[in-house]
Amino acid sequence: MAIPLTYIARNLWARRLTTALTAGGMALVIFVFATVLMLDAGLTQTLVSTGEPDNVVVIRKGAETEIQSAIDHQQANALEMHPAVALGPDGRPLASKEAVVLISLVKTSSGKPSNVVIRGVSPNGLALRPRVKLVAGRPFAPGSSEIVVGSAIAKGFSGTQLGDSLHFAQRDWTVVGVFDAGGSGFDSEIWGDVDQLMQSFRRTSYSSMVLRIPSADGFARFKADIDVDPRLTDEAKREQTFYGDQSKALSTFINILGITLSTIFSIAAIIGAMITMYASVANRVAEIGTLRALGFKRANVLAAFLLEALLLGFVGGVAGLACASLMQFASFSTTNFQTFADLSFRFVLTPAIVVKTLLFSLLMGLVGGFLPALRAARLNIVDALRAH
Repeated sequence: MAIPLTYIARNLWARRLTTALTAGGMALVIFVFATVLMLDAGLTQTLVSTGEPDNVVVIRKGAETEIQSAIDHQQANALEMHPAVALGPDGRPLASKEAVVLISLVKTSSGKPSNVVIRGVSPNGLALRPRVKLVAGRPFAPGSSEIVVGSAIAKGFSGTQLGDSLHFAQRDWTVVGVFDAGGSGFDSEIWGDVDQLMQSFRRTSYSSMVLRIPSADGFARFKADIDVDPRLTDEAKREQTFYGDQSKALSTFINILGITLSTIFSIAAIIGAMITMYASVANRVAEIGTLRALGFKRANVLAAFLLEALLLGFVGGVAGLACASLMQFASFSTTNFQTFADLSFRFVLTPAIVVKTLLFSLLMGLVGGFLPALRAARLNIVDALRAH
């Protein structure tokens, strides 16, 4: 027969100060573990959601980012006229020739400069990104020194409010609109007319092209034609794949750092749980002897103490996860390792992270409680009863 769960819970409550301290240590570990996973999920979601499933990004072969890429006008015209590219209501190809450069702006929070992406887009640029919506002002006029800024830029940088003027590339640019890109990487960009930006930055080639190719067969044909055309030295990727690849370096760094910190902290938490459980066994030797005398077997005692350790880990896991979940309500920014530009993001808590976090907390409880539980199960009945 099994030892009642109420007995196990009462023992934890009787030692509530020790229980709280041990569970608090585990909660700290779980907080670190969960926030690292949430950080990785948030950054990945921000970059992957930047792309549209029907869009294709074309950059120069060998370039990892748009900033490193260059596509000349002849190549851009050839790409735009490919039969796989979808046509808009006006019968023209749904394509945007784009130029991407970096400028430095002052962050309002720290007063320090940080890199920001400036994206020059063609008139179809907004049509190709339906999730990008103007929330204030109006679109920039083609052929003008007007710009629209992402919501994260408007909130985080000086001089980027509606009606403000920014000076870069030897010209003054007027902010005429603010757009929201649904939490994607575009929220951390500034957009303007591609031709005007290229003139100001003295660029003779585009950085990339974005084209609408909804058909999988059309994309395969487009990609194959690029590879065999001697005029083109470019490569094509689905937009979501392109931005997803850019998150890998930062994601790898975050995961390595998070696993290292979690491992170090978890060792300390496991030792704390082990000490707590050993103390519990030492203080309850007579109780254990009584349980054995009443007919409970060694396996019952082992299971009871393991369950107590698991319950301790679960309490710590729930507490740590609850604290980590509060991170969802704040917005943060970091440096994109690929572009070295400022990137705004949010921590994201997913069901998978909840499951992984709680399993990790239970594992800590199990490892910390196994040896003390084994010692309790091996106590001799006579010796245990003499402890009265």
